[in-house]
Amino acid sequence: MRKKLVSVFLSILLVLCFCLHISALSIKEPSIEINAKSAVLMDVTTGTVLYEKNMNQALPPASVTKIMTLLLTFEAIEGGKLKYDQMLTVSENAASMGGSQVFLEPGEQMSVNELIKCVVVSSANDAAVTLAEHIGGSEEAFIAQMNKRASELGMKNTHFENATGLDDDVTNHLTSAFDIAVMSRELLKHEKITDYTTIWMDTIRNGEFGLSNTNKLVKSYRGITGLKTGYTSGAGFCISASAKRGEMHLVTVIMGAETSNERNIIASKLLNFGFANYEIINKPKHECGTVKVKGGAVDSVRVGYEDFRLLENLGASEKITSETKLPEYLNAPIKSGEAVGKIVYKLDGKIIGEMPIIAYESVKEITFFELFGKVFENFILN
Repeated sequence: MRKKLVSVFLSILLVLCFCLHISALSIKEPSIEINAKSAVLMDVTTGTVLYEKNMNQALPPASVTKIMTLLLTFEAIEGGKLKYDQMLTVSENAASMGGSQVFLEPGEQMSVNELIKCVVVSSANDAAVTLAEHIGGSEEAFIAQMNKRASELGMKNTHFENATGLDDDVTNHLTSAFDIAVMSRELLKHEKITDYTTIWMDTIRNGEFGLSNTNKLVKSYRGITGLKTGYTSGAGFCISASAKRGEMHLVTVIMGAETSNERNIIASKLLNFGFANYEIINKPKHECGTVKVKGGAVDSVRVGYEDFRLLENLGASEKITSETKLPEYLNAPIKSGEAVGKIVYKLDGKIIGEMPIIAYESVKEITFFELFGKVFENFILN
């Protein structure tokens, strides 16, 4: 019981330490004119907000909505409910979608792979609804799944009414820049998405129909990884743009910009600001050696810590120190994965993070017969 309490205590310490790290991080204000209704810059690894303007304001997102449509698609694939080479049949409802489209015909069949490509590259509403109807059984059921997933992700200012972002006949199809960044982070966990979001030009229907990416940053911004643009007259010009350089992965969301060019300029400047001022410091998994065990079937146990990543101000990596805290010995029994110590990271003498040091194997208590055998063996050898 005592060991369980210690393990829980160390876990709480880890969470508290993460909070300390965030409060110690110097969040700077970019000297950028944000001529848009709302914006946010977020670190993908930690979810830390590095800049915001009205980030929780609920606004129409236009086709940036499709980030949730894509997230549910990739989760369906991961869950075995959908396959990339699976052929889906286009319904009359899907084919009737206006706005951006690839002119799917009722009864036409297209693979999931090509439908995803159409949604990502050309923002095709007909392709998005085709995927939605197959995953949900109907577009209405899929919309319910979208809102359920948004709730699970803590997207408090979001309510979806369709899978596309078309807003001619909706009353409350809204989300916020922060919520879009949250679902963008979740989509980026599916690494294959960037195979699609970094396409500049491609074709479907055996090369007969060309696709050109609506996200022009794909061609102009170094390290771009996606994600999705959007525009309607009600929403203005919107984008969720993600980029990665080295260990640093950022996502910025712009909503309600006046022109596509201005939207892209703001997104580029915010990403530049993030890369110029912050860095991800990666502390890889490490084995710390062994710790002696008292009363165990073996005399020692291997211990170490898992990967740990810190978001810090640029240049902090050279100043970070670490301190390993381990007891002289441990008492059996010990469970594999049990916290037995911790490693503490400091910057300028202040704690910025810590990780539990865990046992890599279980050690049971020694039995009377095992103890007798050890004593006898030592007696014979001596």
